[in-house]
Amino acid sequence: MGKLVRYVLDNGLAVVTVDNPPVNSLTKQMSDELRGVFEELRNVQAGDLGTVKKRVKVVILTAVPHKGIFIAGADINLFLNLKSKKDGEELAKYYHGVVDTIADFDRPVICAIEGLALGGGTEVALACDIRIAGEKAKFGLTEVKLGVLPGGGGTQRLARLVGPGYAKKMIFTGERIDAHEAFRIGLVEKMVPAGKALEEAGKMALSILENAPTAVRCAKTAIDRGLDATLSEGLLLEQAALGLVCESGEQLEGAAAFLEKRRPVFS
Repeated sequence: MGKLVRYVLDNGLAVVTVDNPPVNSLTKQMSDELRGVFEELRNVQAGDLGTVKKRVKVVILTAVPHKGIFIAGADINLFLNLKSKKDGEELAKYYHGVVDTIADFDRPVICAIEGLALGGGTEVALACDIRIAGEKAKFGLTEVKLGVLPGGGGTQRLARLVGPGYAKKMIFTGERIDAHEAFRIGLVEKMVPAGKALEEAGKMALSILENAPTAVRCAKTAIDRGLDATLSEGLLLEQAALGLVCESGEQLEGAAAFLEKRRPVFS
């Protein structure tokens, strides 16, 4: 953990909090710490930390909303150093490395959003599996107003989530949309009263934690990999995922609990 991104881990639930005043900008330090936290959570599965109590099963990503901002984009001063094709490519590669660490995390990641998620803030949210927004939240990929384009995965993940037409509308105009519109188009999966996003994310995380962890993890992998595959390839991924789940033995406890009319206890 660093100074700008911290986490607490308890009984399988990790809550990651961004806290980088004045506006939670994705500076290099904060970006490096965000990537480092998710790498640490991935590695906590093994070694001396890999006890049952400390294993990560679900992650909530949130932020202290300084000045009403969830996460702002990259430090604008970085753009003054972009003077060649290579400079732009290297910057995009760097932010892809940061955001992909979240997207590729093999446990469910729920994003709890309060306030403005602009530029990189929206891209971080897009990298999560499920987004819950307070009703006063706003989203925008506003990079074209600064002479650049979304370089942290925004052009790809937004189009996959809401469709190319609406993604182009948002990116070409650089407009901001409110939580109601974000919910309507499917950018967020749930909208709650302002200030309640983290609480709702906690409730959802607990409902996930009650389920078989291997089944949840394999379902995430099948969905994510299937998005870049044909239907027939995706169905093969699903077959392999179900095979891994059955190898875990969780289905035996699940079936026994159902027949015995009790709650399952997955180890």
